[in-house]
Amino acid sequence: MDLPFELHVALRYLLAKRKQAFISVISLISTLGVTVGVMALVIALALMTGLQGEIRDRIVGANPHIYVWKTSGIEDYHAEAAKLRQIPHVVGAAPAILGKALISASRSEDFVNLTGIDPGLEAGVTNLGAAMQSGHLEGLDTDTEDGALGGILLGKDLARGLGVGVGDSVQVVTPHGTLSPMGMVPVPRRLRVVGTFSLGLYEFDNTTGFVSLDVAKRLFGKDQIDLIQLRVDDIWRASEVARSITAKLGDQYFTQDWSEMNRSLFSALWLEKIAISLTIGLIVMVAALNIIASLILLVMEKNRDIAILKTMGASARSVTAIFMMQGLIIGVVGTAVGATAGYALSYVLDRYKLISVPVDVYQVSHVPFKVPPQEFALVIVAAIVVCFVATIYPSRQAARLDPAQALRYE
Repeated sequence: MDLPFELHVALRYLLAKRKQAFISVISLISTLGVTVGVMALVIALALMTGLQGEIRDRIVGANPHIYVWKTSGIEDYHAEAAKLRQIPHVVGAAPAILGKALISASRSEDFVNLTGIDPGLEAGVTNLGAAMQSGHLEGLDTDTEDGALGGILLGKDLARGLGVGVGDSVQVVTPHGTLSPMGMVPVPRRLRVVGTFSLGLYEFDNTTGFVSLDVAKRLFGKDQIDLIQLRVDDIWRASEVARSITAKLGDQYFTQDWSEMNRSLFSALWLEKIAISLTIGLIVMVAALNIIASLILLVMEKNRDIAILKTMGASARSVTAIFMMQGLIIGVVGTAVGATAGYALSYVLDRYKLISVPVDVYQVSHVPFKVPPQEFALVIVAAIVVCFVATIYPSRQAARLDPAQALRYE
């Protein structure tokens, strides 16, 4: 197979032996620099993308996609839920009552975020039904026979901290109590644990409890629900759907979607991803500087060869192409090896969950790695472009070499 003249000379220079072995070593180091830089960049992007995606999936699985309030209050939640299900892209609607309480058992006590739900509708807006580890979601509707106010579902970490399981009793105290001469006096209410769940986020599993709507009304002294929870068929359209609710149903409806509620978290994750990518991207820039240095050394080493090529009829364009091809070969080989190694290592780290992290800090038990195709392709293209730009100056210097000056003292 006949290679183009410029490519043939570039390969000969790259694979130099004997007296020019030093040039080959420099080229090898430049290739390794590109390889390490691209591999590190792919792994960093996979780490941040995986972590952001894992936290997002767990948040949207544990929470509804949209919250809907009504300024005049929601008296008949069945009618309101049916109305909201008519909105395009809405696939589920369920009522909720939100509140905070102090929960205690024989072992300890803790604060809990209590949510009153309709067990029959809740499965349509969150993953609570699938997250049950013991007991059943429908247990909230079961009448207790031991004098307890009702049933309660607890996050697995909260239940473990309280030292309770299914069938045990807990005491719940809310700000709403009994009016007395001393003011409002909180009254402990006994609830029966009917199940435990794990939604995958430590913050939820350690601070959340669910009760039925009737129990929530009695605990918080309310006669109607607080809001309607919605699930949509595409989480990325949640903001659009939320705006359409107000536009179609009137200003008395106001909404908040999952991206708005978690904006600060995902903004921080995005900023961290950009910062890490830019920092590690400097490794590729250093590798590009190595390419410049190696080509400059090669031009100095090959002054005589360049002069002979020019006297034999090689054009300045051909000489430029020789050194550009050499730099591009270094960049393409280094990028290909680095991208492949980074992708393979990310897959292994994610597949076998090799990096564990504190779940109470990062909300996940291990570091997930996901390589998005668009960003993977962007890294490859950017690395090759950087390597190509690095060849321009040394190549132009080689093309400007005066054969007479180069051969004068040979």
